[in-house]
Amino acid sequence: MATEAHPPPTADPAPEDRAALRDGLGVGVAVGLSGFAFGVTAAGAGLSAAQACAMSLLIFTGASQFALAGAVAAGGGPFAAAAGAFFLGVRNAFYGLRLAPMLRLPRALRPFAAQWVIDETAVVTIAQPTRRAQRIGFLVTGLTLYVCWNATTLAGVLGAEAIGDTAAWGLDAAGPAVFLALVGPMLTGTVERATAVVAVALVLGTLPALPAGTPVLVAALAAPLVLALYGRRGRVQGDPGEGPDGPEGPDGPGGAGTRKAEGAA
Repeated sequence: MATEAHPPPTADPAPEDRAALRDGLGVGVAVGLSGFAFGVTAAGAGLSAAQACAMSLLIFTGASQFALAGAVAAGGGPFAAAAGAFFLGVRNAFYGLRLAPMLRLPRALRPFAAQWVIDETAVVTIAQPTRRAQRIGFLVTGLTLYVCWNATTLAGVLGAEAIGDTAAWGLDAAGPAVFLALVGPMLTGTVERATAVVAVALVLGTLPALPAGTPVLVAALAAPLVLALYGRRGRVQGDPGEGPDGPEGPDGPGGAGTRKAEGAA
């Protein structure tokens, strides 16, 4: 008697979709609340509510916005402030190159999706296991963060205007404090920490001599300097960690030379 063929069972995609939704909402709300700090910082720099809200609506990348507002507050010219914000925002273009083949969005949607290509959406998207979950993560993170960031930017500007002089309350330090809080957890390796130290040294060393806003641009040289130094040191030392037969190379404790000796014994 012939039995009826049944298709093989498929895994339920719902858990992955729910995980992407949860991650997107969590990251979007948590980071979106930092828009309040930007609103306060923008007001302290002398920007109007319309200018601060326009920055959040159109630029929508926190590091660039904080850098621009900070440069303006320090008395920097518009070109220096814009240049610092631009170079910080360039990283989003590289995120786009990574996310494009993962999301594979229709051509008509790509210009709108590009507005949401930032640190947080890239992290949530890349962490998802399937294309459907990646799209959910990108959409939920981008939408939640965009709404929260713009709403809290307006709240921060209005709040700063209501309390008066932000310097008297110490709120002028809110922007740098939030920025350090975002960057701090990323300094997990030796290269990252060395880059941060060199960047701080470059800023402090050039601050008395260069116009306001320019030391931030000089600090961008820290990354290539540190990478070049570590690359040169790796070549000088022979980079033992890259041996083909183990962490210590072909003749190290885990290499082929040791295994041959053991076999001969």
